[in-house]
Amino acid sequence: STIIGAEAPEISQNTPDGDVASLSDLRGKIVLVDFWASWCGPCRKANPAVVALYKKYKDDGFEILGVSLDSGKDRWIQAVEKDKLTWPQVSDLKGWQNEVAQMYSVKSIPHTILLDKEGKILANKLRGPQLHKALKDIFGH
Repeated sequence: STIIGAEAPEISQNTPDGDVASLSDLRGKIVLVDFWASWCGPCRKANPAVVALYKKYKDDGFEILGVSLDSGKDRWIQAVEKDKLTWPQVSDLKGWQNEVAQMYSVKSIPHTILLDKEGKILANKLRGPQLHKALKDIFGH
């Protein structure tokens, strides 16, 4: 279900505020689905670069949907605030048993999936310079 060119499976989980956010709400934008957790050192270390890319491209139609594999709501919310993750965040607070992570066959984090404006998968596991290059190629700057 995460094959390049395939339509990404729907994601619909609770935000920290208890509202429901869905991947389909972001259609029409280039979307990075970012699987992470507050306790994941490499995830937290990567967050400043992701924040910078978000600031650079959000006005061009780039959006991120963070899917947390946390099981504790407080630590999740604290990490979102501390790392200044201003894009939509969701979790079912089931840790590695997160239903979306299971659906997307996530075996390690950080794990990213880049989607086109129609919700089709462009690339998997892009991080750092590879993610920056992909976004630069898409947006032209």
